[in-house]
Formats: sequence, C-alpha cells, structure tokens
Amino acid sequence: MSIRNAFYAQSGGVTAVINASAAGLIETARRHPDRIGKVYAGRNGIIGALTEDLIDTGLESDEAIAALRYTPSGAFGSCRYKLKGLEENKAQYERLIEVFKAHDIGYFFYNGGGDSQDTAHKVTQLGEKLGYPLTCIGIPKTVDNDLPITDNCPGFGSVAKYIAVSTREASFDVASMCATSTKIFVIEVMGRHAGWIAAAGGLAADENHDIPLVILFPEVAFDAGRFLAKVDEKVRRYGYCSVVVSEGVKAADGKFLSDSGVRDAFGHAQLGGVAPVVANLIKSKLGHRFHWAVADYLQRAARHIASRTDVEQAYALGKAAVELALSGRNAVMPTVVRTSDSPYRWEIGSADLADVANVEKKMPREFISEDGFGITPVCRAYLQPLIEGEDYPPYRGGLPDYVVLKNSAVEKRLSTTFTP
Repeated sequence: MSIRNAFYAQSGGVTAVINASAAGLIETARRHPDRIGKVYAGRNGIIGALTEDLIDTGLESDEAIAALRYTPSGAFGSCRYKLKGLEENKAQYERLIEVFKAHDIGYFFYNGGGDSQDTAHKVTQLGEKLGYPLTCIGIPKTVDNDLPITDNCPGFGSVAKYIAVSTREASFDVASMCATSTKIFVIEVMGRHAGWIAAAGGLAADENHDIPLVILFPEVAFDAGRFLAKVDEKVRRYGYCSVVVSEGVKAADGKFLSDSGVRDAFGHAQLGGVAPVVANLIKSKLGHRFHWAVADYLQRAARHIASRTDVEQAYALGKAAVELALSGRNAVMPTVVRTSDSPYRWEIGSADLADVANVEKKMPREFISEDGFGITPVCRAYLQPLIEGEDYPPYRGGLPDYVVLKNSAVEKRLSTTFTP
C-alpha cells in the first residue's frame, strides 16, 4: 500500500486534554511509517487547511510530542469556524481537497465537537464526489459532553473535576463566613444546552460533605419563584447556600437569561453573565449578601487538576483514530463505551459520523432530581468515575512546565490563496 500524509486539526473551544488526543494520534502514526508519511497539523484548525498554513509535526522531537499529553489548550491553534453545506459553500470544500492533493494528504483527522464531526462528514462526501481518495476520522472533544453515542467526551471529565472541587472549596469558604458576611456563592459554568458541567457541581456534596447546593440546568426552565424558595430554604437550614448555574439556563419562554444578543462564528448566541443576574435576583428578593464567579476559561484550561480518566481516554481516542483509519474505516469517530460502573471499566468503540454530526446529547431527566435543582444517584454513578484519578504535569519553579512546540510551517505548493 502507498504511503500518504495525514492532516490533523483541532477545532472549537480547547480543553485540558485535547493535546493528549494529539499525542496519541501523532505517536501512533509515527509507529506506522510504512503507511503514514508526514503528519501535518492545521495552524488554527481547519483555517490552516484552507489557507495552506500547515505545520510539520515531524520536526518536533519524540519528547515534545509526548509532553503534549500533560499540556492544556490547543498546541497547534484552534478556531471557531464552521464549513456550511456542500452546495452553498462548495468553494471552501474544494479548496480543502486542492490543498490535500498538493500535499498528498490521504488521512484527515478532525478533533472537535458536533460541528467538527459534521465538517469531517461533509469532507468525506466531497472526497467521494470528486474521486479523491481520502480517509476522514473524527475525534471527539467537547467539555459540554453533548456528543451522542460516545459515553462521554474527552475534556468533560477534567472540567467536571474542576467544578466539583471549586464548588466544594468555595462552599467551605462561605460556610466559615456566613454568620456575619456572605451567605450566597454563585458559580457560573459552561453548558449552552446541556447541563452536564453544572451537574458536576453536585458531586461537591456527598455523605461526608453536607453542602447546601442548588443547581440550575438548561434542561429545566427557570422559575424565579421556585428557585428563590429553594435558596431561602437552604439558607434557613444551613446559614448559606452555593448555586451552580449553567450559562445556558433559560426562562419558560425559551430565552437565555444571559443572552447578550451577539452571535459567535458558529451562529450560536454569545452567552455569559448569568451568575450576576442570578446573584442580584437573590439579593433583591431575599436580601442576602453574595459573591459570584464565572469559571470561564479556568475550567477548561485547568490541566493541573485534570482527571486521570479523562487524560487516558483522550489519548486512547487519538490513538484509536489512526488505528481505525489504517484498518480501512472511513467517516467514523472512535467512542468511549462504558462496560461497568463499579468497578469502572471502558473500551473503545466507533460511530458513523452521519449519526454524530449536529446531534446534541442533553441530560436525561432521570439524572436530575425531582425538584429540578440537584442530581440523582444514577447521575452520580455516571459522573463519579469520570473525575477520578490524578495526572499531575511536571512542575518547575512551582508552576506547571508545559511544552511549547516549534510549529514549523510547511512550504506552500499552491500559487493561489484563499481567504476564509
């Protein structure tokens, strides 16, 4: 069989472990020099392919690639850029194929969420339509944990761990001061339509830590009266209350509490700022002093407290992507298949990109408590294994010692340019 080059790109919001998937992919490809030649990465994701701005990962040492396993964010740069339908945006897809032809790229690995899996699927279709042999494999990644079929998504376990730990620690702080100071702490977490990250805050309370929590999920319409009554009940009993609120919480009319009216590159509502909305509601109606925080990038960049389970799965899925491609599979995404809750066991499976693209997995109702403000035992059983285990990066001078790649550019071969 002929040796062909591979293209890898990172897409969308980055995570604490997306680089672990890159490490798994590149290290596995390097073990198959008889099948895969160069592994190119797109500088700033798919935009790197469109502009022929490719990175030669072969110029990075084995040690540097291995260090990606414990380095957060996107080592090659990511982007929020969605390729639209084939017919309405045919020129962009044809440009991808043109670049792939120029650099003899026969393998396309796209590491991202639902929109990214949709792009990988469309590129597969175009390759077939144009008669260009191209193997397309999606690699799951999203802190929102909302991809279908796979049990969970790389990036989520580490965010869940960060939020669970932060909620517990902040609650200890508030408990110590509530008699004379702050009684309410509100933490805003990511999650546009799915409340998986917010649910992770529920892990802060357990049989050994009786912490008063109220969680606001996107899946449950916000009712101010019921919410305030629940918070007041907690404060009366404990003296304080911690609130975990998803950025995607909506009122009964479907409007986001934090919708700024701005849209991002994918056409999604730009959210943020629901924590102060909720905190000020409590202050105005109940009179309690409060503090609020937005976890924002901190939750998805916190490699220093990453879940070992998450790191191992992220690496394994990058490795599996190459193995699927070399086995002749196309237009698929490797998945995590849970085989046991206790003890926790998992294995690698696969799903067709057509079944993954643009499908959003929300929290099942049985994972949310009957009153809509907490998690159930079945939800805890699902979440707990995903945050377990520590995988600390090396430290130097008291700080994590993360790798910075050279990211050397590949010489361009096309005379034409393209502006995304």
